[in-house]
Amino acid sequence: MLFNSFIFLTLFLPPALAGYYLLGQRMPRAAAAWLCGASIVFYGWWNPAFVALLVASIAFNYAMSCAIVAAPAQSTRRRWLLGLAITADLALLVRYKYLATLLTALVHASGIAPADWLAHGMQDVILPLGVSFFTFTQIGYLLDCNAGIVKERDPLGYVQFVTFFPHLIAGPILHHKEMMTQFAQPATYKLRAENLSIGAFVFTIGLAKKLLFADTIAPFADAGFAAPHDLQWLAAWGTCLAYALQLYFDFSGYSDMAVGLAKMFGVRFPLNFNSPFKAASIIDFWQRWHMTLTRYLTAYLYYPLAMRINRSRALRGHPIGRLAQRSTSGFLSTVAVPTFYTMALAGIWHGAGLQYLIYGLLHASYLTVNHAYRAWRAAAAPAVGVRAAGVVAAGTAKTAGAAGAAGTAAAFTLSFKARVRHAGNVLLTFVAALVAFAFFRAHGVGDALALLQGMAGLRGIEALDWPACGTANIGLGEWLHLVAGRSTLALQIVALLAIVWCAPNSHQLMGRFSPALDRAAEGLPAALTWRPSLRWTAVMFGVLVFCVAQLHGEVRFLYFQF
Repeated sequence: MLFNSFIFLTLFLPPALAGYYLLGQRMPRAAAAWLCGASIVFYGWWNPAFVALLVASIAFNYAMSCAIVAAPAQSTRRRWLLGLAITADLALLVRYKYLATLLTALVHASGIAPADWLAHGMQDVILPLGVSFFTFTQIGYLLDCNAGIVKERDPLGYVQFVTFFPHLIAGPILHHKEMMTQFAQPATYKLRAENLSIGAFVFTIGLAKKLLFADTIAPFADAGFAAPHDLQWLAAWGTCLAYALQLYFDFSGYSDMAVGLAKMFGVRFPLNFNSPFKAASIIDFWQRWHMTLTRYLTAYLYYPLAMRINRSRALRGHPIGRLAQRSTSGFLSTVAVPTFYTMALAGIWHGAGLQYLIYGLLHASYLTVNHAYRAWRAAAAPAVGVRAAGVVAAGTAKTAGAAGAAGTAAAFTLSFKARVRHAGNVLLTFVAALVAFAFFRAHGVGDALALLQGMAGLRGIEALDWPACGTANIGLGEWLHLVAGRSTLALQIVALLAIVWCAPNSHQLMGRFSPALDRAAEGLPAALTWRPSLRWTAVMFGVLVFCVAQLHGEVRFLYFQF
């Protein structure tokens, strides 16, 4: 079942909400059980066979978490139980996400069968929806049990935490501390009109992003990636930009819909998407793109390895932390190694093909360069401060009027230069992300390289002129079709980029009413900030009716495949 479907909007969501709040008025535990049942129905609607897989995974991981907590802290038994549980979870991922690719690679390497023999047989292997998300969520819970962080031991709350349908199949990746505490509060199950109105508005924003923006530009991306070896410069750039914008609005739309649905049930999700194409560095990009995945990777992969490396260096008498980053070897061991390790695994998490590993390694390279630049700037900061102090001291010798005029002009110049520099950083970060997206979307490394060759102009540049109407056997209708075909994609890209870079996101629009767990984003004019009013309600219903009219078929979200 998809959020962008008539079945979900008419047959699933209204009964789920009604039963939840009717039971929640007197029996919060019954409401929690109702929500768990509704979430399992939601998950099983697409393929009921995988409900047993989800239930078995939950039962296994909860039983293992109890065994881990019961074992003595820091004991060998606890470590073995944790290793066994994580190994079983990862085996599940390998079985459904990577086994077909691994077997195909082995068959190809051995030469015992034709190259496409096994591939045809593996086409019928169906990936369970959200297997990565509910598996990673539970692995994080096990690690926290081992670390002694988990305090709540409620089986119903655990099932609710894992199965809550707004996040079940495409994230965000939740942390038990921020969710199970909400599920344990009776007030969560009490009907409040504010929760419904705020949640419905955020959900409508996400639905509009999906149907009106992502799905309309998707055919251009699909057509380009179907034949990347034929694309020249303009077509290659158009294809890559179209996919980047499709993925942006698809993922952003899903994230808004998930946050909105959770709020309708009285629950607040962490922010998972915060205008990443406005990022001025690749570090900032990953603090805005799939934010809960970044948090997860940092907490459970990057920090443990970085801390182990720093402890090893400290035992050998080598500098650690920022002092270590002043030398090349120290920077490589304390920053580059954990970064490449983490991002390589992040790339593999997205898929089994080599192109996903390259995607992760590209971002690891970007992040390493970004961290190196920051370390260099930090080391150079004292010298810059001394020069700035000298300039200020020299300025005090001027007359008050001249100093004021010079100060105003200097401030304007610095402000203009800062804006230009910021815009350049945003554009550089965006282009770097585009290069990585070529591997993220392509069917293989060869297709990604072919697209990048087209973007580099190695196949030439298309002619920008159109033949005159009535010449070269081109009639008026055919000429108009040619002009429209060449212009539609360019106009869509320009319009969507303007929205991406200039418009506020849903978190900003909601202001202090934002349903996300993160700090409210203030600063927008009052006219642009949501308020519980008739005007905003009319806007929401108008957009919702228009979106529902576009529901001609169910189009899956891109992150469902992960």
